[in-house]
Amino acid sequence: MAGLSAEVEAEIQYLEAMIARLEAGEEDPEDFRVYRLKNGIYGIRGRPEHHMVRIKLPVGRVSPEALRVLAEVAERYAENRLAHVTTRQAVQLHHVHRRDVPHVLRAVNRVGLTTREACGHSIRAITCCPYAGVSPEEPFDVTPYAEAAYRYFLRHPVGQNLPRKFKIAFEGCATDHARTPIHDIGV
Repeated sequence: MAGLSAEVEAEIQYLEAMIARLEAGEEDPEDFRVYRLKNGIYGIRGRPEHHMVRIKLPVGRVSPEALRVLAEVAERYAENRLAHVTTRQAVQLHHVHRRDVPHVLRAVNRVGLTTREACGHSIRAITCCPYAGVSPEEPFDVTPYAEAAYRYFLRHPVGQNLPRKFKIAFEGCATDHARTPIHDIGV
């Protein structure tokens, strides 16, 4: 397992401090909401101390080590002990207690995953054809281009605080496996 970058650790420490201030009544709940959404953390109606954590699988790729970590955090922190795989190449953990969210973020970031920009008004997960790189139908592999776009937009100011969520998908096959028409940009 890799260590965390200073930037990621600082973001998680800031979240921990916000949680402590929120629980002490010293943090504006709206400021907390804005910060948690930018970090892939949704609130759950009627249960303000629980959250849904959305973890992006960069261009739909996930290593065996990352799968093990996802299973471990689901078992340990999700109330129902399940991980939900979404149609847009992400994993959601439901009913994670607010104080456990930083533990989830550290664990998934150590294996190359992130929750950044998985929610809120931002450039969301950049998705890719699940057959990219292996389909005999594709003229070329779009994966390197999807990965480059993912790296470019992650934490980039241009992708923050948009009027609405913005979705991008890459497809290399004639058959549209990535469902590009339902995205804001389909490449």
